[in-house]
Amino acid sequence: MNDQQVPTLALTLGDVAGIGPEITIRTLLDHDELRTLCKPVVIGDAAALRKAATLLGKDPEAVRVVDSPADATGDPALVEVIQDGPSLDDVPYGELNPRAGDAAARFVMTACALARDGKVDGIVTAPLNKAAMHAGGHNWPGHTELLAHEFGVKNFSLVLSAGELFFFHLTTHVSLRDAIEGITPERTDSVLRLVGSFARALGRPDEPIGLAGLNPHAGENRLFGDEDADVLAPAVERAKAAGINAVGPLPADALIPAAVKGKWKFVVVCYHDQGHAPFKAVYGDDGVNITVGLPVVRVSVDHGTAFDIAGKGVAREASLVLATRRAAELAPAWHEVWETARAGEVS
Repeated sequence: MNDQQVPTLALTLGDVAGIGPEITIRTLLDHDELRTLCKPVVIGDAAALRKAATLLGKDPEAVRVVDSPADATGDPALVEVIQDGPSLDDVPYGELNPRAGDAAARFVMTACALARDGKVDGIVTAPLNKAAMHAGGHNWPGHTELLAHEFGVKNFSLVLSAGELFFFHLTTHVSLRDAIEGITPERTDSVLRLVGSFARALGRPDEPIGLAGLNPHAGENRLFGDEDADVLAPAVERAKAAGINAVGPLPADALIPAAVKGKWKFVVVCYHDQGHAPFKAVYGDDGVNITVGLPVVRVSVDHGTAFDIAGKGVAREASLVLATRRAAELAPAWHEVWETARAGEVS
């Protein structure tokens, strides 16, 4: 922790052709209360931030370049940024741009390097565009996989969070066909151990963990597929034998509504849309994306780059504010989450 006894957070700017610069400016200049929780330092491009500040009627001189997180003051009247790479001032809003995609990935890599060196206590990410990132030469399915690579971890999960509800994912940014193939005994065991360690670190070792079935009605005794009986159910039994309070597989159309109503705090879903679609429908800007399994906390907005509204000054910063607040809350005790998650690493 820094000398203010609040965590230093690296805020990556995301794709500058999207709404990342706008929501970053609004988050850091319109929400003074965040400075009582953390010291934010943007990893990104000062020119893109100044352009966004002007668009929003803010003083572009509020954007101040610093050389390192230690040089940031945490002044709520400033947006302090570490300039990463050449200026992106000429990147237009709302268009897929390889330079913006390359920069968005680099911002994350720099934040990870700062975290590895102990210079920041957590990472908050504005959205990047996957197609632009690929066009820029970084072939990662998304933020989560890039972060896992940078920290060299294998046991990790994308987690959607709202309040005390956490949705873990067995698979994420892959096709549905690849997701089905990726739901292996090894992966299911790994994620259930990860959820169990996360629950213990939060002081809830006995909290039940609901595993959603892959198929309708969790397979209905093999009427609708064998994966639930052959892969998921045995993994639940192995988790129980290891002292993890896993339950399932349960029909997703029953489990998820029950979780929304408060019956479940920890839910494991099988593929991206099984978790994301209902979560976003219910929580919208009240949800964030956490990567569990990294040595530092990482929290992201739960939305994309919104090229269709970028540069119009109408993007809402609520999710980024919530992500920053959640990262600040989790960072001080994250070492406990990391130590318990690391114990579940598998080769």
